[in-house]
Amino acid sequence: MRIRDIIRTKGAEVATITPSASVSQLLALLAAHNIGALPVVAGDADMDITATAANHPVVGMVSERDVVRRLHDSGDGLLERPVADIMSRKVTSCAPGDAVDDIMRVMTDRRIRHVPVVEDGHLIGIVSIGDIVKSRIGELEEHRSHLEAYIASGG
Repeated sequence: MRIRDIIRTKGAEVATITPSASVSQLLALLAAHNIGALPVVAGDADMDITATAANHPVVGMVSERDVVRRLHDSGDGLLERPVADIMSRKVTSCAPGDAVDDIMRVMTDRRIRHVPVVEDGHLIGIVSIGDIVKSRIGELEEHRSHLEAYIASGG
């Protein structure tokens, strides 16, 4: 199975945020979309931060963990600081043609939960560890169904 299969199933819409948006705006978006992380995309301050920004390059990732880890050190003043101050700039991304098993390994090895899907330098989707697990369960259920049918037919 390939990453494009997951994107085809779940959809390519991705909420994004810009580096100049505030951490408070970030938290509002995470809550509104019931998600744990957002790709940070290059864009100007006037860009609609809730829009999918497929034509903008990914410049970072920011997650609930980033907020929590820095909130302890910075206090509530962190909420007015820009996302650029807390985002991870080293982004692990994948391509639509990458094997799901390979990305699952990368996510496990690097301890990351969200990977932007990039094609020709542009964001086209995002996969989470939950998406990977769901696809893997689907594959296992399909294999089980085939084995049951094989056994029922007498082999």
